[in-house]
Amino acid sequence: MSQVTIYHNPRCSKSRQTLELLKDNNVEPEIVEYLKTPPNATELKDILGKLNLSADQLMRKKENIYKELGLAGTSNEDELITAMVNNPKLIERPIVIQGNKAAIGRPPEAVLDIL
Repeated sequence: MSQVTIYHNPRCSKSRQTLELLKDNNVEPEIVEYLKTPPNATELKDILGKLNLSADQLMRKKENIYKELGLAGTSNEDELITAMVNNPKLIERPIVIQGNKAAIGRPPEAVLDIL
């Protein structure tokens, strides 16, 4: 099995539940606390490709910073990716990656499909 990585926020209950679910399935993932070490634009584009999502689909639209930056209605991928790199709170969580597959742990069980 290739390395499993989780983009994790320890303050998020779904992120904690997803991490626990991985460990319950004997997976010891590499934990990336993305608020402390956010992915760069290249990494984020790679993650989006693995998720098969657009940047807009990975954004947490209820975050205040989303409204403050006026991102609603923006479809420019590079602009949205830059916003997420500069404001990692905008990135939906948790994201689990294994090889060339990725899933968002909402619900946590969704990540089991890629293991």
